[in-house]
Amino acid sequence: MAEKPKPGTIGWTDITVRDAEALRDFYARVTGWKAQPLSMGDYSDYVMLSSDGNGVAGICHARGANVDIPPQWLIYVIVEDVRAAAAECVALGGSVVSGPREAGGGTFCVIRDPAGAVCALFTPQA
Repeated sequence: MAEKPKPGTIGWTDITVRDAEALRDFYARVTGWKAQPLSMGDYSDYVMLSSDGNGVAGICHARGANVDIPPQWLIYVIVEDVRAAAAECVALGGSVVSGPREAGGGTFCVIRDPAGAVCALFTPQA
């Protein structure tokens, strides 16, 4: 992220699935996105790029710490403090699906709201 996004904005979108290569190829053909590999050590996830070369979404493997993330598009909502927001989520009847943990230049967690919908909360590093 070039500049720190403001709390309450959507900072990123990605999806975590068992077969990231197949989904990468699906979206490349359906949307025209180009894939840029992002090394995760012994495998790569993918930053999907628009025709002008800007990152628009991620396609990730459901491995390691991401194994329990549901296979659906996640929006990452920017918050001031992920841990405080996660605690507030639980206090208001939601749940934490994964995290909080450090990744992607900040701290994030995946939550489920009281209606059952899932999203991620993200606090970029200062």
